This record gives sequence, structure tokens and C-alpha cells, in this order.
Amino acid sequence: MGERLTTGEICTRNVSFAERTLPLVEAANLMREHHVGCLVVVDERGGLRKVVGVLTDRDIVVAVVARNVAPQTLTVGDVMSADPVTAREEDSLIDLMRIMRARGVRRVPVVGAQGELIGIATLDDVLAVLTEELGLLVAAIDREGQRERQRRE
Repeated sequence: MGERLTTGEICTRNVSFAERTLPLVEAANLMREHHVGCLVVVDERGGLRKVVGVLTDRDIVVAVVARNVAPQTLTVGDVMSADPVTAREEDSLIDLMRIMRARGVRRVPVVGAQGELIGIATLDDVLAVLTEELGLLVAAIDREGQRERQRRE
């Protein structure tokens, strides 16, 4: 990791994705198989996967199950959150956290220079990095205490 930690460095690059024409039941099965709570919805354009939406397990519950709609009649495009917030690969960790807070999201697709899907950054990814950084600070404080005790002996 560099001095300026970027979203591209912390994101998960193995992303579960679907096209908007995929039947919703198949999308739910993909989530189950991949053990994920969301799929990034993409359109293939010019050999690139362009992010066009996000489908979460919550979307399925709120839009389909809670309304007693037959999921067999729907596609990903019918239920997904369109025009999702994205982060650029070069955005800083602070930028990512600001995006998450401002938009109230826990998962953010990460895109490259041409808007292509690069990965996904989650609140869990951010917390893992912050936990590591806090651990380093605690170790520094502990080391300072050890040095102080050694000087007094």
C-alpha cells in the first residue's frame, strides 16, 4: 500500500455481477452461490463492463418479498438500484468514506478511467484497513511506553 491509500488498493476485484436481463431468481441464486449480499449490474459495451446498477439482497426483500410479487416474473433490471454511486480507482480512502456517508451506502462499485468495473469496495473493506491502521497506532503507543520504562530502569 502506498502513502496515500486508494480505493483501488482496498477494493475486492473478484466481483459478482449480472446483466439487467438476468431473471431475478437466477440473480438470487448467484448471490447465494457466491455468498454475497449484492451484485453489480453491468452492461457490456465495447468489451468493457459498464456499471449501470446494483442489486442487493435488501432490494429483493423490500421490492419483491415484502410486496408479495412473484419473483419469477422479474429481471434484475426491474429491481436493481439504477444510477449507482461509484468510486474511481484512484479515489482516496477518505474520498470513499465520504461517498459512503453522503449517499448512505455500504457497497460502492469501483470503476476505471473508462467507467469500467474494476471492483467493489465495502464497509467491511474500509473497517479492515482502519482496524489495521489503529493496530499500528496502538503498537506505537505501547512501544513508547516500553521505551519510557527502559530509560527509567
